[in-house]
Amino acid sequence: MTLFGVGLGPGEADLVTVRGKEVLENADVVYSPGRLSRSVALEHVDESKIGDLDFPMTKDEEKLRSAWKEAAAEIAPNAREGDVAFVTLGDPNVYSTFGHLRRTIDAFHPDVELEIVPGVSAVTAFATAMGVEIEAGAGLSLREAANGHSPTGPDRMILFKVTDAPATHEGLVEAGYEVTYGRRLFMEQGETLVTEDPAEIDERDYYTLAYAVKADLEVEQATAAFQQEGDGTEDASSEADSSSSGEPVADGGEVVVEEMAEGCAHGDCGGH
Repeated sequence: MTLFGVGLGPGEADLVTVRGKEVLENADVVYSPGRLSRSVALEHVDESKIGDLDFPMTKDEEKLRSAWKEAAAEIAPNAREGDVAFVTLGDPNVYSTFGHLRRTIDAFHPDVELEIVPGVSAVTAFATAMGVEIEAGAGLSLREAANGHSPTGPDRMILFKVTDAPATHEGLVEAGYEVTYGRRLFMEQGETLVTEDPAEIDERDYYTLAYAVKADLEVEQATAAFQQEGDGTEDASSEADSSSSGEPVADGGEVVVEEMAEGCAHGDCGGH
């Protein structure tokens, strides 16, 4: 008998993982902290399986602690007798309300078995939605930018909760960043928007993020040389395929081995 923290992904019902779908279908009760996660869960379970929880809209820490204690007291007995799922958008361990429940369960109901089912997070989904590539070896910092905050420092950042895009944009541009904004990416509820113009996304929306990259950042990848083909630039591969004497280099030659070693260093080898 287990309490499952299930990540539903960014918001489209068909982006729930196979494992997550199986857990939802087999759970005796499914709890949700909000309307959006509830609507996604209802694509996979009957409404009769949805449990009710009440979370107040407040920043008062004492009221929040009291609400989570009540939620844990509701969930724990069901998790002792059967399988229970608590669903969140994205991933349960990334900017998620599930952490509050996990800590409360650990403190007051330590006998409850707990398992995490990861979900597709905006941390990765944004790259596809915005047409951004995070190259092998590149660093990416995760920050929060609510209420016009403009964090700076790392070469690349993904910013969550961008609720005042114009103010955040001003600070980022001054610090030398190029910025792309995305709203409700892969979400069935509301309009998806991707733009570089903060004026197009100036209304407050919790589900807005930004990708900020230093304007002068240059990352040279080995396969970038392929883009030179056809523009009159000498094909670099023609040199790599022959030795100094003009004889072809065998597949096991030094050049091929070096390229394979680089790929392995970036975690791209089979079996990993």
